[in-house]
Amino acid sequence: MTDELILANATLVLPSETLRGQVKLLGGEIADISGGTAVPQGALDCEGDYLCPGLVELHTDNLERHIQPRPSVDWPHAAAIMAHDAELAGTGITTVFDAMRVGSVSRKESRYGSYARGLATELLELRAADALKISHFLHLRAEVCSDTLVEELAEFGEADRVGLVSLMDHTPGQRQFRDISKLEAYVKGKHGFNDAEFAAHVAHLKTLRDTHGDLHEVEAVKAARRFGAVLASHDDTTAEQVATSANHGIHLAEFPTTVEAARACHAHGIKVMMGAPNLIRGGSHSGNVAARELAELELLDIISSDYVPAALLMSAVKLGEIWGDMARGLSTVTQAPADAVELSDRGRIELGKRADLIRFRLIDNTPALRGTWARGQRVA
Repeated sequence: MTDELILANATLVLPSETLRGQVKLLGGEIADISGGTAVPQGALDCEGDYLCPGLVELHTDNLERHIQPRPSVDWPHAAAIMAHDAELAGTGITTVFDAMRVGSVSRKESRYGSYARGLATELLELRAADALKISHFLHLRAEVCSDTLVEELAEFGEADRVGLVSLMDHTPGQRQFRDISKLEAYVKGKHGFNDAEFAAHVAHLKTLRDTHGDLHEVEAVKAARRFGAVLASHDDTTAEQVATSANHGIHLAEFPTTVEAARACHAHGIKVMMGAPNLIRGGSHSGNVAARELAELELLDIISSDYVPAALLMSAVKLGEIWGDMARGLSTVTQAPADAVELSDRGRIELGKRADLIRFRLIDNTPALRGTWARGQRVA
């Protein structure tokens, strides 16, 4: 990559401030940063729009939505992966950790089959063929309440770009589903269970947790170390659960469900990540703590789009409004997530960093994306 591009007359979102200026991209990296409103010959005039680092997404279920757009519909995977990739580029995401569940449930009535190894292989083959616009890593969601977690983790190795492993525990009656009525509404809606079938489903999951849960948790921690991946907790609810996470060496907490858990995370030096839909909607769809409350309590560090890719940039702008600091708001989707997964080459507009950038303007406080560049190449 040798093409030079100057993005001029932009509002640059730097690590701790916004500044009118320009950025020169060369060889896929940021080669120069300077202030002012001048537009050199051949430069792209950004007309005062915001120019910030490309967004870093750590937890998205969006690929699964493309693979299975309707229940029982298995869409051609190559087409689904490329559509997912293009959608993310079109929302300003330039680095993504694609979430894939490992750990299956074999019970016929509520079966969750294994799929991660095959899907990961297809994604990595498309990456090797230069068919993808943005940077992809794997996020293995290790479901401890399952039959097959150990076997499925064993299918992955150091060459698989596994950057993140999260400890998932969806046992009814705790964490995300502490309120079993929320789980009941979800499962009955998805599977059409009657009362007896739902009761049997809950009993089976509790048996799985009692039988395999402790072993699965230990093996998932070991697997993350083997991959060289960052280990994350998921849905911590109590200070005791956070203490367990800290003992595992966890430094990132996905979606803690209470203020108590978020406070405990910060006490242990664990970064707190919340979902963008929670922030935009004003609350959790599962009835857990609101992301805005954590933001106002200074307990929010990172935002994930979760299940709405376009919400990532929108939520960062909203945080900028809440905190009265646009640079800080945008850091929750750029610098902070990059740091959390130890990607030191991106997430900031600084000399020598990857030329992953987005241009946007605000229309009635809603961000309108006007360009995405990955490694200095326009991708959206």
